[in-house]
Amino acid sequence: MAEKIGVYVCHCGSNIAGKVDCADVAEYAGRIRNVAVSRDYQFMCSDPGQEMIIRDIGEHGLNRVVVASCSPRLHEKTFQKACARGGLNPYLMQHACIREHCSWITADPAEATAKAKHIVEAAVERVGRHQELFSREVDVLPDVMVVGAGIAGIQAALDIAKSGHRVHLVEKSPSIGGHMAQFDKTFPTLDCAACISTPKMVAVSQEPNINLMTWSEVVDVSGFVGNYTVTVLHRPRYINADICTGCGACLEKCPTKAPNEFNEGLGMRKAIYRNSPQAVPNTPVIDGAICRKITKDKCGLCQQVCPTGAIDYAMRESREVFHVGSIVLATGYDAMDPTPMTEYGFGRFDEVYTALQFERLNNAVGPTGGRIVMKNGESPESVAIIHCVGSRDRNYHEYCSRTCCMYALKYDHLIKDKVGHHAKVYNFYIDMRCFGKGYEEFYKRVQEEGVTFIRGRPAEIVQENGRLVVVGEDTLLGMNVRVPVDMVVLCTAMEPRADMAEVARVFGVAQGQDGFFLEEHPKLGPVSTATDGVFLAGACQGPKDIPDAVSHASGGAAQALALAARGKVSISPTTSWINPDICIGCKVCIDLCAYSAIEFDERRQVSVINEAMCKGCGSCAGYCPSGAAQIKHFTENQLFDEIDGLLGMMPAATPAHAGAEHAMQPHAQTGEHA
Repeated sequence: MAEKIGVYVCHCGSNIAGKVDCADVAEYAGRIRNVAVSRDYQFMCSDPGQEMIIRDIGEHGLNRVVVASCSPRLHEKTFQKACARGGLNPYLMQHACIREHCSWITADPAEATAKAKHIVEAAVERVGRHQELFSREVDVLPDVMVVGAGIAGIQAALDIAKSGHRVHLVEKSPSIGGHMAQFDKTFPTLDCAACISTPKMVAVSQEPNINLMTWSEVVDVSGFVGNYTVTVLHRPRYINADICTGCGACLEKCPTKAPNEFNEGLGMRKAIYRNSPQAVPNTPVIDGAICRKITKDKCGLCQQVCPTGAIDYAMRESREVFHVGSIVLATGYDAMDPTPMTEYGFGRFDEVYTALQFERLNNAVGPTGGRIVMKNGESPESVAIIHCVGSRDRNYHEYCSRTCCMYALKYDHLIKDKVGHHAKVYNFYIDMRCFGKGYEEFYKRVQEEGVTFIRGRPAEIVQENGRLVVVGEDTLLGMNVRVPVDMVVLCTAMEPRADMAEVARVFGVAQGQDGFFLEEHPKLGPVSTATDGVFLAGACQGPKDIPDAVSHASGGAAQALALAARGKVSISPTTSWINPDICIGCKVCIDLCAYSAIEFDERRQVSVINEAMCKGCGSCAGYCPSGAAQIKHFTENQLFDEIDGLLGMMPAATPAHAGAEHAMQPHAQTGEHA
């Protein structure tokens, strides 16, 4: 059957039309071989724009469609669905990007228009090679796995569990709560962090639809959307949680000590420990790396004093396999270690603290019982708080961590409240970013409490006569400053977790330039990922404060529930395939596949694709030495024709008088013509 192609050029308001002469591009496309209809319109993604395509498919018998507009990442599915409504297989449509690839990056309008013509011609040549492809539906397993049990993971798990679906909640630490469990107060309301998070933590432990697994981590994920197989590694606690009462007798008798990670290195903990009295679960854990009984077969005091016999030194790690329909990642963030920033003296000067260390000083169950005191036990008379340590810094992280300004204001208030209003507090800031509900009001409240704000990033912290001196510049006054203080607090950046790359590999998700997990779209898909059925929640997607993290988590939970509630999901047909007549059986593709989607047929001596597991990433097709591996909808012939179109190597365009119908719709400002 002869090809009849319809070409539709979108103005995208002024995003494209501001640089590209869309009418000229549409007129040019109308002269390309096999183009039957060529139109331009202000907004092709609008209902009238989509109806135009549907109408032309019926009236002109189109069997191929090219849409030249914004990124296919944003609207390819929109136009595929429009084609399907018009009776055309959605994979007989080609989406050409003339916004991100042309109008936004080309300064000269004439050059942009010429480039757009080449892009459209390439798409027209490519679409001629397209073949009908068909999606298939598979059942979705109802269970959901949530990875990470900070405040975002807790919120996501509770939201899903409330719907009646089973949730498997995996947490790497001995207890849940994440960083929020370390906090004392929350801004701007100064609520007790434990008072608002502990009820949710307890709700998780008591919810019958939540299977809580702490001291565990996901080590392998296989399968596809709706049918994931997840392997969870359980590290040994050396304590039988089923019979432990949490009485704490073992904690009192243990003689071995190590730095307390939950208190950010301020003070020591025992070899057998729990993070805090409010820990959920309340069962302690034994650090097998330092326990004398486990490492040297000595001591054993905890076992001797345990009234229920819960101590079990023979425990070993175990693995458990779960089958779930979707996964919510809520792995959180790390606070940056400022040690490499030697100018601030962290690790060299005793009274230089990170923000999380200062949180623990303020906490009632922290190392000082909630008192703000220095290492010598005295209260500081003056404190400097330095904003943006590692944030908005091209040497470390160029992004804003979004929370530093507000928690610095919280520290200002806490110092004035706990030490006394005579205490001098200095804030060294770049800009104050108080964007949330009640945030600006809190900023004004702190200003009225007598806190000093100095605009400028300090150059260094030095020690003179036993006191710390902050050396910097006040950019508002245009003068250098030297501020002697007793204590310095560094507002360190929120950064991706150290194991982010490994977690991204296990779950098959991408990382953005900043290292955090990459969402499907920053505006329209902030909780989805490029991997269907894997969703994001909280600060693993980027820096967030508590309200934003909780809201984001509920969004991720809603997406997982939408999948589970429908019960079926459509699987994309754009998978790899291996031509058995060409495959030489080298098995290179099997080791190369990140999704274990390729198997070897011993009888035929060829590799075979498991389409249910294949993500269509193209690794096999790009590496196959015989060229047997190809990707449906991205075949070599399609790509070579697209390249030929870009280079102008295809047969000459049809003369203008014999070209296709070209019309600019009335909404495109200049009236209709043909």
